[in-house]
Amino acid sequence: MKSLDIRSIAGALIALVVFALWPAARSFSQTQPQPDRFQVIDQRLRQLSVAVPGLKETADVSVSNGSLQEFLQGLAVTHNLNLNIDPSLTQHITNYFSDESVVSILVFLARQYNLDFTFVGSIITISPFRDPLANVPPPPKELMVQYNASTGHLTMDLKDDTLINVTKRITRLTGQNIIVLPELSNKKISGYIQDMPVGGALEKLAITNSFKLNSTNDSVFELEPLKENEELVTTENPPPNSNYSIRTISKSSGSSTVQVNNDKAGNKIVNLNVINAPIKDVIKNIAEQAGINYFVYSDMVGNISANAKNMPFERVLGFILQDSKYTYNVDRGVYMIGDRKDEGIRAMKLIQLQYRSVDSLISVIPPELRQGVEIKEFRELNSFLLSGSQPQMTEIEAFVKQIDKVVPMITLEVILIDITKTRTVSAGLSAGTSDSVAPGGSILGSGGLNFTFGNRDINQFLSNIGLNNTFNLGKVAPSFYVNISALESKNNVDVHQTPKLSTLNGHTASLSIGSTRYYTNQTQNVLGSLSTQTVVTQQYIPVEANMAIDILPIVSGDDQVTLTITVNITDFTSADGAPGPPETSTSKYKSIIRIRDEEMVLLGGLERTERDETASGIPILSRIPVLKWLFSQRSKTLTKVVSVVFVRPKISYN
Repeated sequence: MKSLDIRSIAGALIALVVFALWPAARSFSQTQPQPDRFQVIDQRLRQLSVAVPGLKETADVSVSNGSLQEFLQGLAVTHNLNLNIDPSLTQHITNYFSDESVVSILVFLARQYNLDFTFVGSIITISPFRDPLANVPPPPKELMVQYNASTGHLTMDLKDDTLINVTKRITRLTGQNIIVLPELSNKKISGYIQDMPVGGALEKLAITNSFKLNSTNDSVFELEPLKENEELVTTENPPPNSNYSIRTISKSSGSSTVQVNNDKAGNKIVNLNVINAPIKDVIKNIAEQAGINYFVYSDMVGNISANAKNMPFERVLGFILQDSKYTYNVDRGVYMIGDRKDEGIRAMKLIQLQYRSVDSLISVIPPELRQGVEIKEFRELNSFLLSGSQPQMTEIEAFVKQIDKVVPMITLEVILIDITKTRTVSAGLSAGTSDSVAPGGSILGSGGLNFTFGNRDINQFLSNIGLNNTFNLGKVAPSFYVNISALESKNNVDVHQTPKLSTLNGHTASLSIGSTRYYTNQTQNVLGSLSTQTVVTQQYIPVEANMAIDILPIVSGDDQVTLTITVNITDFTSADGAPGPPETSTSKYKSIIRIRDEEMVLLGGLERTERDETASGIPILSRIPVLKWLFSQRSKTLTKVVSVVFVRPKISYN
């Protein structure tokens, strides 16, 4: 029993010593230099050459750009070698060997092309060398990431560190959630940041290592890679919470910088700088950054160059598609983009006018705005229906709102005064025989001198002339009479007319006052050849004499009125019932004046003078001076007409 205890104790001591020395022994074995694998291949080939004499043979070989597989196959056939060649050996070789052993050639090829040799009996397998330690992961590197909980700032010193490991470390230290898209999981990043907030530190890492940083509504940071045609560009005057923007590089040598932010109201604000960039790429870039849902129904072609700052998304989209055959429509927050004629892109809108009439307004819409937009009038609703592109309809609606204003109504008070002055002088002596003529008359009074002498008065006058029977003039017949007349009359007539006219601003108000006379136009036609028949046709043709006034008012911004007044006055100059067409005289004038509201303007009087002289008497004697008053009757009429026009405009907005 005692001896057994001693042996047990000795075994335990030996085991304890071996266990204590094992790490040192293992470390010693690992530190010993390992033999070169090419030396091992050389040694194994030489050992195998005892059983395979072909390995000891010498060879003279010359190959230029030949296949490594074919070279080894030829070597095996020539020297009776059992070679298993891996099909993955696709290298091409160019070598020249003279009187060299096959073993040396194989070792040289192993070194030159990194080949591996395995041996099974006399079979040699040749394949590419695969390092067994190549897939062994390196020991984890300690990340230099520090977090100051009191200030909430990060300090990082990174060099070729994996992005996913860095973000995990930051999340553990700060509690800030960071999402890394799969494309960036193994991305190597470098950078040094000292004492910065988490968001600023991640943004600087994004700038330094070329990836995008986005922040979701729930304050989660999202890291995503740049697309193939994107690059990061720092901005001189960055918007809030952003120090960089994304530039899209087009294959057609164009470039674009697009950045989308949210204003205080949550609206999408776009900063855009594009140079000869495709329209479809610009729209895609803006929509993706803004997080807007959109569908494209047509293949958009064409490029655009633009520079815009702090513009709403819809306005930018409207400018991009302006003057092109593409447009967009919004349906429950989804933007549908395509050709203006595509179904679902066209929109309809009813525009109701407040102050103007639809028939007077639709004609003033510019043709470039109406192009591609169908417009239908609805007079009953004083509206018109638009069908077409949404941006175009928005422009038309904005244009209509600017000109759909209250149109002033102008009431024109027109005072027309015709002043007619007539002076008639008639004188003469007439004699004859008549039983029905009563002697007597007036010498003074309104009738002037108009006295008829009978036969008694004339005989008495003749007897007085032949006083004392000096000479005898005889007597006149009982029915003989002599009439002496002399009359001068004046007539002043004032005619007042005060019509009121109302018209809209920019429209002409017309007034016409006058009379119509008719004259006969007689036509005589002879019908038939053997037996003729005469047909007389009478036609009454009217001739008008009017006083017409046309007034065009234009109201300016300071409530002054510009009046364009045209006056046309026509009078008859011949007596009514005279044969032939009645003679007329015409006076015209046009005036442009500017007066204030409710002021009156006087248009200068139009003066027309008419002269009418008539005479009848004994031929020859009626033309002799002095004697003509004894042997004729004469009448002379002078008529002067003066027309005066007063105009007073009054503006009304109700």
